[in-house]
Amino acid sequence: MRQLRQVDVFAATPLLGNPVAVVHDADGLADDEMAAFARWTNLSETTFLLAPTEPEADYRLRIFTPGGELPFAGHPTLGSAHAWLEAGGVPRGAGVVQECGVGLVRLRRTDRLAFAAPPLLRSGPVAADLLDDIVAALGIDRDDVLDAAWADNGPGWVGVRLASAEEVLALRPDFAALPAEVGVVGHHPAGAECAIEVRAFCRPAMGVTEDPVTGSLNASLAQWLTTSGVLPPSYVAAQGRALGRAGRIHVDTDAAGVIWVGGDTLTTITGTVAI
Repeated sequence: MRQLRQVDVFAATPLLGNPVAVVHDADGLADDEMAAFARWTNLSETTFLLAPTEPEADYRLRIFTPGGELPFAGHPTLGSAHAWLEAGGVPRGAGVVQECGVGLVRLRRTDRLAFAAPPLLRSGPVAADLLDDIVAALGIDRDDVLDAAWADNGPGWVGVRLASAEEVLALRPDFAALPAEVGVVGHHPAGAECAIEVRAFCRPAMGVTEDPVTGSLNASLAQWLTTSGVLPPSYVAAQGRALGRAGRIHVDTDAAGVIWVGGDTLTTITGTVAI
């Protein structure tokens, strides 16, 4: 039997964020056992805490969707760090260092946990034919898109910027027609609680069509849009309203230029699991 926690991420109130199932002491589990359990939980991600292989890491993390393994994901990173700390994990240094498929990811603890946005694996313009397919799948006109760029830090995101949060919330995608994983962002009015509204759309093979609140996407959107001056160095993003959630993603750029992506984390389920 292994210890199990289910953690709600990016919400200060239970059941309004994005849950992740975290299996502790997962060394010895086979890949197909991890994948089978992730299919069974049917959450957007299920993670497995293992002993690190890198000397500076506090733990190693494997991340599975119902459709397969990811090299990195944001809300599983925060939720797994929360679970590891709650179970008595003691960091080697001032912050937590996670080892995962993209390498080492640093986390800090202030009012809430936050991770340092990992380097983009792909950035830059989106080919015209790919963008045409994305626009068609989203059910909008090409003129509705203010900008688009690759914003891939592992899951394969293409970022699409619309003019307003209302346009983002009105989207009804054809998921089967999506040619890539797509993150859509639009601005809230000046003075609103949140600067932007975000939605994350995935192809059916991922096992999840719309992710409620997405740390990896918000990290890559921040790298794209703060660098270009569209967003300020620090802001709060909203995500999940279309699915009945109230996710809040806190983005902060420190004096060294590191982008930190944080959110509240709450344990909602504790128990044991037999795999």
